[in-house]
Amino acid sequence: MADTPASSTPPPEPVIPERDVLATLYRISALAGSLDSPGEAMSRIVDEIGELFHADAAALALINPDTTALEVECSRGYPDVNARMEIPPGIGLLGWVAVHHRPLVVPDVATEPRHLPLRPNARSLMTGPLEVDGQFHGVVVVESDEAGRYHEAHLAVFTTVVHEAASVLRRLWAVEHLRLKAGQLEILGNVARELAAKLAPGELMETLTRESHRLAHCRLASLQLYDAGERRVRLQAYHPPGDHFRAAPRDCAIEDSLAGSAISTRRQVEYSNIQQHEFLDLLDIPAGLQVVSVLCTPLIVDGEVVGVLNVYTDRLHRFANDERRLFKALANLAAVALQNARLYQRVFESEESLRQNDRLTTLGLLAAEIAHETRNPLTVIRLLFGALALDFPADDPRRTDVAIIREKLDQLEQFVTRVLAFGKAPESLHTRWGLDDIIRETCHLLRLKLNQAGIHMHYEPSERPIVIDCNKGQIQQVLLNVILNATHAMPEGGSITIRSRKQLGDGPATAVVDITDTGHGIPPEIGDKIFESFLSGRTGGTGLGLAIAKRIMRSHHGDIEVAETSDRGTTMRLSLPAAP
Repeated sequence: MADTPASSTPPPEPVIPERDVLATLYRISALAGSLDSPGEAMSRIVDEIGELFHADAAALALINPDTTALEVECSRGYPDVNARMEIPPGIGLLGWVAVHHRPLVVPDVATEPRHLPLRPNARSLMTGPLEVDGQFHGVVVVESDEAGRYHEAHLAVFTTVVHEAASVLRRLWAVEHLRLKAGQLEILGNVARELAAKLAPGELMETLTRESHRLAHCRLASLQLYDAGERRVRLQAYHPPGDHFRAAPRDCAIEDSLAGSAISTRRQVEYSNIQQHEFLDLLDIPAGLQVVSVLCTPLIVDGEVVGVLNVYTDRLHRFANDERRLFKALANLAAVALQNARLYQRVFESEESLRQNDRLTTLGLLAAEIAHETRNPLTVIRLLFGALALDFPADDPRRTDVAIIREKLDQLEQFVTRVLAFGKAPESLHTRWGLDDIIRETCHLLRLKLNQAGIHMHYEPSERPIVIDCNKGQIQQVLLNVILNATHAMPEGGSITIRSRKQLGDGPATAVVDITDTGHGIPPEIGDKIFESFLSGRTGGTGLGLAIAKRIMRSHHGDIEVAETSDRGTTMRLSLPAAP
């Protein structure tokens, strides 16, 4: 039988030794515990994979969630211009893998029409997805200058190694994410403390935009306040400084503003690209720099929008849920701090009003004292004049003089009577009030000032409600005066305790209020004179506050006194008749 020609057998495909594969997998896996930076890990992974497959070039590209394009993170053997390129989805072999999430081997790129040449000498390549639990992160590619260098036999090993690399990177990304969140929470806590300490609205808003810029690593952060009455927004602060809004008006109607949607919906609004034509007519977009994506977060107080916090990026960006929650929390802190600053401003205005009232009351007190001191000699003059019995004949000119003197004495008497009546609180202004309500309202008015001064306020109300007949404003003036005096006695902070009780005795019940501070006490040399006019124990004081308080309490048939004082503190006691 004739010999049959032997069939030609293709040469065996190159095989990578198993020990080399295991050693590479071990070194890649160990990166999760030895490195903190995903960027450094990616560089090591590219080196390990390139060395295992004897590649002339290797690269790792990650998907950009905002643009869906592949961005080369690290590479070996590629020209610099291509090492930094972006690959749109579906373009080239890497783009194909990004769309289909399947590995691919090309023994000869000359036969592959989808190949996008990144290196002129490339002849054979493998590429596969960085994917863990169905979540796609990017691609890895290795290239050889030798045609036929990579075959299907290599693809299984390549897929295994790339999968391990994806697992390592995912763990490092998770750790980095947690570290980032921890840092953001720490910054948020510091921001909360700093905002709580800012009582000037201008400083508060500057701090808010500066910290927003730092938290977001964005191009620009700005804050606009909203006037609901006029339906307009006004730019208040932005960071970093510059002429970014040189072409924009400081305020505009919400219909012409980027912030209008956030104000109308009371929700966060994201704009992916404000460079589009539909945004050209909006007036509050910064014109001094390139910005693309914006997140607008409303500042809400008691259900009403008071402003909008904006963060701008200089590239297309999709704000993740974590970022949204972060800026929502920051906006909530800012809204509370802004409200506190406004209330504190009102406290200062109220305090200034009280000072003005003190001046007016002082004038009234002086007028009343002058009138009181004038009445006595005037009464004597009237009595003596009447006792003279000056009755001159009708044709005597002195008769007219006597009539004029008598008329002027009557006018002086009427004037003194009016002044004394004016200085006394009319009974018609006395109404029935709950003592607890007056004290709590006074404490509420002063809470921000006391907090700023480092003073803790504690109120212990009576077990049973106490009702008094009083002029509420005057009683509050007494309470404010005593509490403010206590704060001056505690420049380094301390505590104020207010206790109210109903005191029963043989006669009518008495409402008693004790106000105790932890200050330095009343100096002994003025202890017996603190209720005298023009006596003050501090620089800048008028010495009239307690004198006026004393007069008010006595006009209410009550009193104010020093119950106790020492270098450990002072207790002032107010007493008033309790209503039945």
